[in-house]
Amino acid sequence: MLYERRNDTKVTNWKIEDIIDMSRKEEFFVEGDLEKKITSISSLWEASDSDLAFCSSSNESAIKQIEESNAGIILCKKNLKDCVHPKRGYLLVFLDNPRFTFVEFANRVQAEKSGEKKETKISSSAVIANDVVIGTNCYIGNFVSIGKNCVIGDNSVIHDRVTIAHNCKIGKNCMIQSGVTLGEDGFAYERNQNNDLKKFPHIKGIIIGDNVEIYGNSSIARGSLIDTIISDGTKIDAMVHIAHNVKIGRNCLLTGGTIIGGSVIMGDSCWTGLNCTIKNKVTIGNNVIVGAGACVIRNVPDGDVVGGVPAKSIKDKISSDELFLMAAQK
Repeated sequence: MLYERRNDTKVTNWKIEDIIDMSRKEEFFVEGDLEKKITSISSLWEASDSDLAFCSSSNESAIKQIEESNAGIILCKKNLKDCVHPKRGYLLVFLDNPRFTFVEFANRVQAEKSGEKKETKISSSAVIANDVVIGTNCYIGNFVSIGKNCVIGDNSVIHDRVTIAHNCKIGKNCMIQSGVTLGEDGFAYERNQNNDLKKFPHIKGIIIGDNVEIYGNSSIARGSLIDTIISDGTKIDAMVHIAHNVKIGRNCLLTGGTIIGGSVIMGDSCWTGLNCTIKNKVTIGNNVIVGAGACVIRNVPDGDVVGGVPAKSIKDKISSDELFLMAAQK
């Protein structure tokens, strides 16, 4: 381990070698007191001299924020080296992605501090079909409903009042927040000669990969004739709707209010902005950014950035800093 708890009743002190995983051999630079220790994490604005903080910006405002912060150790963008200097007794660390390093360290600390023995816990108010398979070290919250032919993978957490209708497979290490609905029929109808609406049958389900997180009050419809698929590592914000037969790739970020129509195919590592809409049967490539409020009605190639109504490519019209902001990095 990169750090150890010296006393269970006291907060552990961490130095720079505890914060950065040296085994990754990431290039970074330090300036200041190499013996500086921190005991907790905080924002730049509220940090004390015993806190670790980070700054993701790389402009003049970043220099001002760093100079005014009281954080004991600050993770900074590498291009700020020689532009800003630490106070006496403090430490600045310059590296490519300070936010990622901060998150990685914070998660390690949080996991270490929890120290709880894991076991599957199911609320007495949960309603679960007899054939449901629930893995080890899972948590099933209050008033959860899980229908027939469902599987919950190891170490997954299902928060209160989640509805998992049926034919849903949820992978390992997933987190489903309160109010989420998974596996209900999608919205699909056909008209006859009299314009009467006939419901299209939904006989398939949902397959959710490992390490997927779905936030409050989102809904994902099960497939009609093919499964709806959410691939490994994807994170889905609150109030997102994903229609039937959709396939979402690995490590995508879908922010709040995103609406994805039926039979959409989305590649890996995509990002969708707040309140955007993707029309049914559209194909989105890998590493695509969809701007906030955009309405995508045509296929989008790999690596493109689209925005507007209807959405058009804006990749050549925005700066790298604007791309950073569009991808919700703060």
